[in-house]
Amino acid sequence: MRRYACVWFPDWPIDRLRRARRGRDTSCLSGKPDEPPFILTEQGVTGLRVAAANRTANHLGIGPGLRFADAKSRAPHLQAEPIDRKADAAALEALGLWATRWTPLSAVDGLDGLRLDITGCARFFGGEGALLTEIGERFAEEGVSCRLGAGPSPGAAWALARHGEGRVNVCRAEERVDAALKDLSVQALRLSEDAERLLRRFGLTRIGQLYTIDRTALVRRFASREKADAVRLRLDQALGLMSEPLTPLRPPPDYVARQSYVEPLISGEGITAGLQTLSEELCAQLEKHGKGARDFTLTAFRSNGTASFVALSTARPVRDPAHIQRLFRDRIEKIDPGFGIDLLSFTAARPDSLEVEARHLSGELSPGPVDMSALSALADRLTARLGAGAVRLVRPVDSHDPQRAETLVEFEGEPQAWGEALAAPRGDRPIRLFDRPEAVDVLAEVPDGPPVRFIWRRVPRRVKRADGPERIAPEWWRTFNAEARARDYYRIEDEEGRRYWVFREGLYQDGRGGAPRWFVQGLLA
Repeated sequence: MRRYACVWFPDWPIDRLRRARRGRDTSCLSGKPDEPPFILTEQGVTGLRVAAANRTANHLGIGPGLRFADAKSRAPHLQAEPIDRKADAAALEALGLWATRWTPLSAVDGLDGLRLDITGCARFFGGEGALLTEIGERFAEEGVSCRLGAGPSPGAAWALARHGEGRVNVCRAEERVDAALKDLSVQALRLSEDAERLLRRFGLTRIGQLYTIDRTALVRRFASREKADAVRLRLDQALGLMSEPLTPLRPPPDYVARQSYVEPLISGEGITAGLQTLSEELCAQLEKHGKGARDFTLTAFRSNGTASFVALSTARPVRDPAHIQRLFRDRIEKIDPGFGIDLLSFTAARPDSLEVEARHLSGELSPGPVDMSALSALADRLTARLGAGAVRLVRPVDSHDPQRAETLVEFEGEPQAWGEALAAPRGDRPIRLFDRPEAVDVLAEVPDGPPVRFIWRRVPRRVKRADGPERIAPEWWRTFNAEARARDYYRIEDEEGRRYWVFREGLYQDGRGGAPRWFVQGLLA
């Protein structure tokens, strides 16, 4: 059975601002009982309204949705600032990433909450109760007030967190979810305001009152099948009768190793030692399944509720701890311990089968000149030092035009043979192409044939043999380009043995007037 937890921050905009201004003289955000009334405002349809208020303002009857003028009349010395929704959303997402210390499946829930999939995670913390207690205590230490709910469905956890009686409300695995939710208000079903208003008009104020009403009667009361279906959908999601997807902030890792510390780490040496232990544990997991991985991420969870991570990718699947540690050696310094790191997490993604090859006793016994494992290890070290995309290879492109016959791609561990990428055989192609064709002065030529004598780079040259023409036309989707037109290419060789790749433009090529012009496109082997 799956288990979900929802964390609701009822005062999130105020708590976020208080944490951002920690250390400053902000008496209105001190969190003390005697703090002056303070609100955050937001522009609404009918004017400025209260978006959030501290406890002192709440005690004066000032809460979200109240007009600013009315709030000011209730507290003349009220302090106010505009709310920053972007900063609140960014901080909430960062808090959600920090919450991956408890589960890899963490997602943002609305503007002021987190949703956690804690299935199978409670046993690492001494049970579900101990896990929820730790979550509440850690947020309280950071000055963030929260309420928690846990249940067999995201909807049930959401309802218990926001509408339950206590600070922590749990529907245990052995309990019936319908019994746990029956006394909660219909607001706990995440309905629209219109749907809630209609339910209250019909006297339906508790979730349990909806259990005995069939769909036909609900449609008849609402006079709208769409609204009735929305109510039933939310009810089915809360009861776990219909699944509800959870999109995590990060894709869940395939393999993970964690290490917690009683005394927080405050130096790079401690992080390096932790990485050594975690990489050996992670590689042992990969070896157990006969796999390697290409993406590795080291995440450091600080004791102040923030997290920092470094990640890298390898060209081929690897599971050598020493190689992985060498790749992270220059990146560990990017992790700032801050107030101390109390948890390190090392994850591996994109697993794949790892082919283990026996090493030869000497290079003389090696059947091939290239050791792909060593080449991939070199590419990994260069990528870790120079950055992603720094190591690239020339890959063939299935095009008869030599100017488009190859491209640069990021090295992925396996060089591709040129013959495998070609759908059709090609003729002799130049080993060196010029960025721009170079014009030649033809002294003599055969009509409708190649030149007999020509001057290229101020040197007269006599043609000994020639082969051609070979007409190369562009792909049909390139014909709209004026530069993309068919050309007749010749392979010629002079008396000194130099071979050229030449083409002609002019009267015989495209029908224009004037003498034909010859160009050298490249040099042949």
